[in-house]
Amino acid sequence: MSAAVAMVSQTQLPPEIQLAQRLAGNEQVTRDRAVRKLRKYIVARTQRATGSFTHDELLKVWKGLFYCMWMQDKPLLQEELGRTISQLVHAFQTTETQHLFLQTFWQTMNREWAGIDRLRLDKFYMLMRMVLNESLKAVRTRGWEEKQVEQLLQLLITEILHPSSQAPNGVKSHFIEIFLEELTKVGAKELTADQNLQFIDPFCKIAACTKDSLVLHNIARGIFDTIVEQAPFAIEDLMNEMDAQNEEDEASDGDGESLEGSICRTDLEKGKGTGDDEDSAGPVLQFDYEAVANRLFEVASRQSTPSQNRKRLYKVIRKLQDLAGGTFPEDDIPEKTYRHLLEGRRERKMRKRSLKSRSKNKRRTGAGEGEEEASSPDLGSGTERKRSQKRVSLNIARAESGGQSGVHKRRKLRQGGRRVRC
Repeated sequence: MSAAVAMVSQTQLPPEIQLAQRLAGNEQVTRDRAVRKLRKYIVARTQRATGSFTHDELLKVWKGLFYCMWMQDKPLLQEELGRTISQLVHAFQTTETQHLFLQTFWQTMNREWAGIDRLRLDKFYMLMRMVLNESLKAVRTRGWEEKQVEQLLQLLITEILHPSSQAPNGVKSHFIEIFLEELTKVGAKELTADQNLQFIDPFCKIAACTKDSLVLHNIARGIFDTIVEQAPFAIEDLMNEMDAQNEEDEASDGDGESLEGSICRTDLEKGKGTGDDEDSAGPVLQFDYEAVANRLFEVASRQSTPSQNRKRLYKVIRKLQDLAGGTFPEDDIPEKTYRHLLEGRRERKMRKRSLKSRSKNKRRTGAGEGEEEASSPDLGSGTERKRSQKRVSLNIARAESGGQSGVHKRRKLRQGGRRVRC
């Protein structure tokens, strides 16, 4: 009789509670089956016009998912489960339900954080990283629309960094630490400098108004100092993009080049790609350092900004202004990056000289003076491209010409007749 009553009461429970109970079950088979059923349930329900979830329903779902992760041991299985849970955001069919799912996730982490022991801390750090990564991917699928970016940033700042947020320090610190890392993984190849400024603008505002010294320190170190430290790699990425564009232009403009010449160029490109893989730092977010400095100065110079915040932000602004003026604030460029830049520039110069000399010889032997005259505009355009490239790589030229011997070069800036150490 009691078993029958228990069965009836179980069937009368809402599906969210039933799924949450199975997600927190003792058996891994039961939990894995419940995760698969949850995904199907989310897809089926959000496809209906009146099938959106309520805030309380998703809190119950996340309660079950939290303890599903809690019960999972073995690092590889934890990583697989974390990826499966974080990708549930793509099962929601509307932006509103996606954002509600993300909002309730961060609220759940804030609520449960104090009860997580140190042995389980790492897997929840990993889960937060994965959820943030999938959140950015969801925005990327919509073409990085400005409205979508603003809504996601407002959600994250409200639940984690806003002064009225209930987020503990562990959640705040970890979120600041991983934000640029995950944004780089998802959007470094696509995002422009203006779009990246939009992503860090909420951090500028929080850094100017927060009264929490820990939040100020973490933002200055995890966001702004990271941008400054990645400047050499960002410039390397920009130079590589310019080189690729220049080579495409030369390939399209080289009407007189034979098939043999194009094969040689292809071989050179393959050799360059395989030889530099070890020294390559991967894609890096591009920033307009002057625009970032101006935005920081705008928020830091307000009367409502605490003096401690203003003093810290002004130090960051000076570093960004140095970068905008063509000087690295760090004492040393990373050795691999510097060596890669120097070797890459030498290889490009030698390759361009050999291609041009081969092209000239073939034009002289195969055609008359008319073809030689027709080739002169190409040489002029190539010279102009060289000049533009030299202007963009001003930082690297200064690094070669001044200071210490060896691979590491110290960057020094003279302002108003005195030396400033950065």
